[in-house]
Amino acid sequence: MIIGLLHPVIIKAEYHVGKKVWPVFGVAGLAALFLSLNFANIFTSSILGVLGFSLLWSIQEVIQQEKRVKRGWFPKNPKKSI
Repeated sequence: MIIGLLHPVIIKAEYHVGKKVWPVFGVAGLAALFLSLNFANIFTSSILGVLGFSLLWSIQEVIQQEKRVKRGWFPKNPKKSI
């Protein structure tokens, strides 16, 4: 479910900002992983761990999204240059 929720976020982030948004995903992912290590509740820790990994994986996906836009698979934002 987390991956499914992040997919539209990646598309919108690349559309509006471009691939230079990747540090946001990196910091958020590392923060979620760090927090997952500090929770005693196994459910909360697991969710944060999956979220952290998914956010780190999103770095690669936002770079791939730019390539998908260049191929014409997704719309290009006319207000920004690739």
